[in-house]
Amino acid sequence: MQHPAVPELAHTHTRPIHWVATATAVAGVVALSSVLQPGPATAAQPPGTGTRPATAAAPPPATDGVDFPLDCGPVKTVVETKASGDLDGDGRPETVAVVHCDAGMSTPPDGIYVLTRAADSAEPRLVATLVDPKDRVTVSDFTVRDGAVLATLHGYSTADVPTCCPDVTEDAKWQWRDGAFVRSTPAGARSV
Repeated sequence: MQHPAVPELAHTHTRPIHWVATATAVAGVVALSSVLQPGPATAAQPPGTGTRPATAAAPPPATDGVDFPLDCGPVKTVVETKASGDLDGDGRPETVAVVHCDAGMSTPPDGIYVLTRAADSAEPRLVATLVDPKDRVTVSDFTVRDGAVLATLHGYSTADVPTCCPDVTEDAKWQWRDGAFVRSTPAGARSV
């Protein structure tokens, strides 16, 4: 039998007192770490960095009380869906709403409207009509993403097609360019 080159050391054998000491040390570190916490994190730049202070983000315009340009007769308008985002790059969000008349039957055509708010006003104002209900289309897959409004439009090839059954489908995208919303339609509009 070969003997180890280093004789056995007394401190290499664990005893119950070692476990008690380790548990006490860990408990002390945990207790101390719960008392000594760093200050709250902030996104503010330190003074003197040459950046202007961040202002609180304004909420997007609400659709409540907005008089949308729909002729609904005795029924009310319905905001089917809405999304918000900074479409014109001014740092304030706009709200884009898909709106139609509250028809009890049939499929009423949709309109897509853009609302904004002036920096000095809390009132929303309508600034653009992207889809006019007179175009007889309905909207699905609606979203605001990366400064653009995206939607799938369902329409009709002729006036004879019943409103229940649109037979033309196309994707549409609007972006703010040179002071106006410009529509671009990806190649390959598809029909159903």
